[in-house]
Amino acid sequence: MRFQIILFFLFTTFICIAQTDSIKSFTFSGYAEMYYSYDFSNPQNHEKSNFIYNHKRHNELNLNLAYTKASFSKENVRGNLALMFGNYAQYNMSAEPTWAQFIYEANVGVKLSKKNNIWLDAGILPSHIGFESAVGADCWTLSRSILAENSPYFESGLKLSYTSKNEKFNTAFYLLNGWQRIRKPDAVQKPSIGVQVNYKPNTKLTLNYSNFIGSDKSDSLKALRLFHNLYAIYEPTNKLALTIGFDIGTDKYNTADYSSWFSPVFIAKYSVNSKYKIAARAEYYNDEKQIIIATNTNNGFKTFGASLNFDNQISGKVLWRTEGKYYNSKDNIFTKNNISTNSNFALTTSLSIKF
Repeated sequence: MRFQIILFFLFTTFICIAQTDSIKSFTFSGYAEMYYSYDFSNPQNHEKSNFIYNHKRHNELNLNLAYTKASFSKENVRGNLALMFGNYAQYNMSAEPTWAQFIYEANVGVKLSKKNNIWLDAGILPSHIGFESAVGADCWTLSRSILAENSPYFESGLKLSYTSKNEKFNTAFYLLNGWQRIRKPDAVQKPSIGVQVNYKPNTKLTLNYSNFIGSDKSDSLKALRLFHNLYAIYEPTNKLALTIGFDIGTDKYNTADYSSWFSPVFIAKYSVNSKYKIAARAEYYNDEKQIIIATNTNNGFKTFGASLNFDNQISGKVLWRTEGKYYNSKDNIFTKNNISTNSNFALTTSLSIKF
């Protein structure tokens, strides 16, 4: 019932705006991605490893993400409402109440200055952390990096942002309900905050710094998560593009002690022509104290990953992708034929449409 009430309120808000403004201020879009993935570890429950949240199902045709979105934009008011379903929603929203598990985006914003591009937005928002999103067609690779899968895809709260007139500089401050949370967890009263600074000195280079300061643990533990995300995207030619990223965070791993985790990633993309693209990725994730990824092993999660991706842009809206991805870990965190092993390989293909 709460889900229906929220949807009714959001749709009513959009209708009220439409009655006072031109329908031309509305735009509608959508996305859907079907996939098939074969994990050579052959998990009997058809679920891949616990640190993967997209393209999660093994040896079955499935839907990773589908959503429909309505957006409103006027001179000093804007808003977005998107409803979704698929594996992304199933696994990333499992900690949320039922009413929130179908909401991909729901926010409204007002412009605070007539002269400057300063906005205040509130609601469920895309994450300000990282260069990858849940929308596969917007990412260079079919699957997400380990660091993307284990940092927020979405957040809820307030966003105060500023964009320079030449659009080279953008910064934002966030007041949030927590680390990838719509509803604030029980026993957590303190808000979380975040900052993003994005700079594009020219058309070839993008530099970004984002952070998160807060906690998802009970206030009684007096824990504090400090997380930093940095990346650079460089496109020296029309055919070649490079991304280098680095995440590092600290948090409590028991009731008294703090530790850190970190992850570097490198992605190279080459456009053969307007139809065919190739992308290669190398990454490493170190979470020895299992703050983010639990393994119940002596060395925790220390895993190297590599992938190779081939894209076929069938049309402007339809994308067919194929990817091979390999993991190698210090400990035996994978299982193959009921035997523990330190490596994993999967082949995935997907077909997506974005309109």
